[in-house]
Amino acid sequence: MAQYYEAVGRRKESTARVRLMDGSGTFTVNDKEGAVYFPRVGDLQDILRAFDAVGQEAGKYDISVKVNGGGVTGQTEAVRLGLARALVLLNGEWTSALRKNGLLTRNPRVKERKKPGLKKARKAPTYTKR
Repeated sequence: MAQYYEAVGRRKESTARVRLMDGSGTFTVNDKEGAVYFPRVGDLQDILRAFDAVGQEAGKYDISVKVNGGGVTGQTEAVRLGLARALVLLNGEWTSALRKNGLLTRNPRVKERKKPGLKKARKAPTYTKR
């Protein structure tokens, strides 16, 4: 089996395990083609932004991703973070370029817990005078 670099990316409830290896440019997510798994306009370009930041072509590498949990945006950003971290393992000199583009910072925002007496985390029931 070929040498690969593996990294984990997380966002909200999503977790992505990304494997990066030299190859022909295939991008598979959960055993589907990347463009099929992320059909939304701009998502695939957003994920592959890390390659532009380091001046590499995505076509030189095979990317294999296992992602679970969360929604479309959370999974997209989890894969993006995992890919950036895998590129750092591949070549440590790319760290500053990736950090400058904000690709190595985990987004800490998660869903806030529901409070007792409220309908949601902050939404209060409608006030009635009588």
